[in-house]
Amino acid sequence: MEIVNGGLNLLFLLLAVGIFGMSIYALVHAARVPANAFVSAGKLQKNLWLIILILATLFSAAGAWSYFQAFMFLGGREFLGIGLGFFSIIAVIAATIYVVDVKPAVKGMGGRGGNNGPYGPW
Repeated sequence: MEIVNGGLNLLFLLLAVGIFGMSIYALVHAARVPANAFVSAGKLQKNLWLIILILATLFSAAGAWSYFQAFMFLGGREFLGIGLGFFSIIAVIAATIYVVDVKPAVKGMGGRGGNNGPYGPW
């Protein structure tokens, strides 16, 4: 039973780290996109998205850290449970909404030069 518990605990630890990684990715992307791109795409303002994604990153970091500590302490002796918590679930929802809805809408609007040549992308 220890192998099963250890495998499930490792799976949920990887999920928590994945949520944290997605939150960081969304936050970095939002910080690099110009503010007028959000307005042009009809989305929430950049500052509001940055606040939402900073909170999502903090909550998911806290969840991943606490799950990592519990995993290192208990390992496979007992099942830790889902352990993601309410705030981590909100964090993954916020980051997913940004990555799936907002990021494609603001893609290619403003920013640095890009990789377009005289006849299109290279």
